[in-house]
Amino acid sequence: MRRGNHGLKEEQTSANANNGPVVQSNGQQYDEERQIQQETDETNAELEKEFEVGWDGDNDPMNPKSKSLAQKWLIVLILAASSLCVTCASALYTFTYTQIEPEFHVSREVATVGLSTFVCGLALGPMFLAPLSEFYGRRPIYIGAFGMYLIWLIPCAVANNIATMLVARFFDGLAGSAFLSVAGGTVGDMFSREQLSLPMMIYTASPFLGPEVGPVIGGFINQYTNWRWSFYVLLIWAGVLWVVIIFLVPETYHPVLLKRKAERLRKETGNPNYKAPMEKMQKSLVKTVLWSCVRPFQLLVFEPMCLLLCMESAVLLGILYLFFGAFPLIFENHHGFSLSQVGLTFLSIMIGMLIGICCDPLWRRNYMRLVRNNGGKSEPEFRLPPTIVYVTASEMACMNLLTIDSGAVIVPFALIGRDQHCAYAWPAQLTHDYRIRLYNLFFCGSLFPLILNTGTDAILTGTLDR
Repeated sequence: MRRGNHGLKEEQTSANANNGPVVQSNGQQYDEERQIQQETDETNAELEKEFEVGWDGDNDPMNPKSKSLAQKWLIVLILAASSLCVTCASALYTFTYTQIEPEFHVSREVATVGLSTFVCGLALGPMFLAPLSEFYGRRPIYIGAFGMYLIWLIPCAVANNIATMLVARFFDGLAGSAFLSVAGGTVGDMFSREQLSLPMMIYTASPFLGPEVGPVIGGFINQYTNWRWSFYVLLIWAGVLWVVIIFLVPETYHPVLLKRKAERLRKETGNPNYKAPMEKMQKSLVKTVLWSCVRPFQLLVFEPMCLLLCMESAVLLGILYLFFGAFPLIFENHHGFSLSQVGLTFLSIMIGMLIGICCDPLWRRNYMRLVRNNGGKSEPEFRLPPTIVYVTASEMACMNLLTIDSGAVIVPFALIGRDQHCAYAWPAQLTHDYRIRLYNLFFCGSLFPLILNTGTDAILTGTLDR
């Protein structure tokens, strides 16, 4: 028995000895194949890098930065006018209430829903339109979205019931939101970092001015003619802009232009190795759109600074849109203004916003000073001084609340005005001069762009630094 086991062990040892060279040979073969594969991968990587299409500097004819200064500014002004048209439509509607309420047999509360649905569309649209522009470029989004914006103005103009108006207003805002989410990228595509400040300031001003321009136009239209002309004017305005966009606004998204350049090079040279970075991308359109829907809520949950600044921006915009309902009550009932004169009162906020935007270089100079004092390192908090100034003013206003005759308490989000009253209170007293109100609204309006722009800059700085 022992002898048998010993013999078996000798046979196994002999077999292992015989298989040893085979195993070693297989191991060497595997190492050689892996080395060959690594060399092949390195060669392919070098080949891809050699034939990766990029810009031949800023003077490359296909590079948007190589466009003439006049053409760049023409595109900026077209995009700013389109953005102004969209936000103007949100506010102009509020001056149709006096005519559509009796025609549609609805209350003021129901008519106001049309404003809410439009703003809701503005909020939801960027979640889908912004990621689509990463795949197809900015120009198709502009043409398609603004074309849909133009189309959805038609049912608003010819609506025979409030349901048609509310649904059309929602899709109108959804389509028009492209110019609030995508157009800023076009400005950044064309200008270098040193030149970007002024054109970006012009473009960013346009959405703020729309809610003030709308009441001015709507006040005169609805005082002297039918409310449907409010939308006819918007149709004419949007139609002209849409044609201008088709003929004068080219594609500026760099990845899409590089893809076109790669296609041209492959056609001219017959070499299929020319590839643009976008052609190597493995991103899925559906996943990108879904992620863009999740990302905002992720930022709100995990970024306290983002949450607080968004809440503050929501309050500010809420107050701005509350003015559409408050101004007619104050200036028509208490000061005897006509509807067109009420619309003109919004100019005080618009002038204030323009002056606030012009103050932006001063705050940027302060930002650069803080960066220099911090050893050249930027921090998100360095962009918040304008916001801090506004919050301080709001806290002061809280200590000067005014109780009106009905016993209601004034909303504390206003600035100190004359005679220890809030800058814009809603009192039933007739002792206030309307000029004081307009002056305080001008001062309040100057803070809106400062808060919203610097808050957005702070969020972007904090997110990108991470």
